[in-house]
Amino acid sequence: MDFAGVARRILEENMGLKSSETFLVLYDQTTLRIGESLFEAAGMIGAKALAMRMPLLSKNGEEPTAPAAAAMAHSDVVIAATGTSLTHTQAKKKACAAGARIATMPKITEDMFFNGPITADYAKVADLTRRVTALVSDAKTAELHSGGCVMRMSLEGRLAISSTGIYRNRGESGNLPSGESYIAPVEGTAEGEVLVDGSFAGLGVLSAPLHLVFKKGLLVKAEGPDAGRLEKMLGDNTPARNLAELGIGTNDKARVTGVILEDEKIYGTVHIALGSNDTFGGTVAAGIHVDGIITRPNLFLDGKLVVGEGKVLAD
Repeated sequence: MDFAGVARRILEENMGLKSSETFLVLYDQTTLRIGESLFEAAGMIGAKALAMRMPLLSKNGEEPTAPAAAAMAHSDVVIAATGTSLTHTQAKKKACAAGARIATMPKITEDMFFNGPITADYAKVADLTRRVTALVSDAKTAELHSGGCVMRMSLEGRLAISSTGIYRNRGESGNLPSGESYIAPVEGTAEGEVLVDGSFAGLGVLSAPLHLVFKKGLLVKAEGPDAGRLEKMLGDNTPARNLAELGIGTNDKARVTGVILEDEKIYGTVHIALGSNDTFGGTVAAGIHVDGIITRPNLFLDGKLVVGEGKVLAD
């Protein structure tokens, strides 16, 4: 299938775009052919399509320009195929509140546009993701075991989000390709250590595991060959060290690529994130949101094993 064929399938099957609707694609210098193909495919469907080429933003979670944010809020369907993530931005949150259905594709590559998780059976992915989300939403505590490290946190009063890859109703949003359930742990409650051994947003595939230590919900120590790069990325911004997210991957076609958009969806993995979580139930706005992947964790919710040795136990 060529670019136009993949783009049309995404718009029709994942987004449910209709000829009566308005469509916006945001893209930048890293995603030229992908952005153009989505714009052209929307035209083939008969939708009123607009393409906006954005400047490449400096970090995940940075807000887009005001014209881009306004266009998002006035569209029925939005795809953000950009070099940095707009997933956890106020612009996306406000556009969804206005009724837009939005798929974000941060750091999407042409390989990922044709292969891997984009090819998944999304009905199957959606079913598993929703079952996991129900378990996470019902839990009051989480305990994450990774490489001999243990970290505990409270989830009480928080609701998990399903990113199913299917966004056909007003206000729905998530990544594409997708397949994850995620939640904002209660701020100030994360205590312990975690070994991130897969990849990390902004760093790519890790050369060796990152050993992270949390106290009162904040990252206080990072060790490993890539620790200096992580510290530089976070800078002196204390909110950037907030444990923002706990997520579970549910897509059996996802691979380790160094691109978090794909890596955090890998079936049987767990990811954590640092920085902002105010767009999905938390209270921290840090201007940055970066995820790290744990490849073979054990995750317990209220003492029950939910992810173990590469399997999701959601029944």
